[in-house]
Parts: sequence; C-alpha cells; structure tokens
Amino acid sequence: MSFRHIFVASIGNPSPTYTNTLHSAGHTVLFHLRVWLHTSPFRKSRIHASGLLSDDPRDPYWTLWQSPSLMNVSGKPVHTAWRAFLSSLSTPEERKAARLVLVHDELELPIGKIKVREAEQSAKGHNGVKSVMATLPNGVHLTKVGVGIGRPESRESSDVAAYVMRKMTEAEIDIMRDVAGQVSEVVRDMSNGVR
Repeated sequence: MSFRHIFVASIGNPSPTYTNTLHSAGHTVLFHLRVWLHTSPFRKSRIHASGLLSDDPRDPYWTLWQSPSLMNVSGKPVHTAWRAFLSSLSTPEERKAARLVLVHDELELPIGKIKVREAEQSAKGHNGVKSVMATLPNGVHLTKVGVGIGRPESRESSDVAAYVMRKMTEAEIDIMRDVAGQVSEVVRDMSNGVR
C-alpha cells in the first residue's frame, strides 16, 4: 500500500496569550492530535516559519505544525512551512501526492463538531482561511477541517469578537481532546488514500 505524506497545519492566534481561546481551537486540537498520532513533542522550527513542529521519524507520514502568526495573516507562514515540508520529502512522487490539512475554528458549527471541506469550497468569511487560500499556489491539495466552537446569540461584531477571544472552559478543552480523535481519523484516511 502506498501512503501519502500529510502536513497538518493549525491556525489561530499565538501562545501563550491566546492559548485555549475559542478562536485558537485549531491549535488546541493540534496539541491533542499529537497524542492521538503519537508524534514527538512540539519544538520550534525556524525553517517552518518559526512555528511549532511535531513529527515521528519512525512513522513519517504525518507532520503537525502550529502557525506562529496572528490568525488573519496566517497565509505567508503556512506557505513557508508547506514549502519546507515538501522539500523534506525524498521524491517528486511523494511531493506530488502530499496533502495539506488546515485546522481552524468554525463559528457556524456547534462545539465539538467538525466539517471537512476541500480547497475549492468557500472560506465562509473566515479571514485566516482566506489568508491561507490567497497565499498558496495553485495545485496544492488542501483540505480544511473546521472545528466547531458555536456562536453567541448576538450577531453584533463586538459580541462575536468577545466570544471567540474568550478562554475555553475545562469541559470545552475536554471536547477538543475528543475532536482531535475525529481529526486523527481524517488524517489517517488521507494518508491511506481513502480521502
């Protein structure tokens, strides 16, 4: 069986100030995904746009990376890290088959739900996703995984901003741990060529 290499990138706002905020749910899920996929502890990687990197040399089919930038300007660091990841692959065939998975918060989904979308589908108004989509070159195999964070009753922009910037409760962090299990299945399926 032929395996694909998968680069899983989370976007959010930088740690430690924004650790475990709803808007950085992608980072929280990525942190727990490391446990599900048995990858190494996160370490800073200069060649990967100074983001946090986790991989497993014994099982090199997936690499996890956390963007170091603010959410709305995630495109350039994601593109830099993606290029570094591709350059680490041995053959043109591996580079051609590689997939980029972008994990981000999704305001329109209930907390704990995920939605998997292909690159051609809309960013749904998400500025971080728009930034990534605008920066990546054509031909990148991008899959977006939206992590539900719910939404406040009010649609006022100030209320929505306050909601997404609040810290998660312990119960919500536990939910994100379970969400990481769902995302691990997506990653494994993609690596196996099922998706």
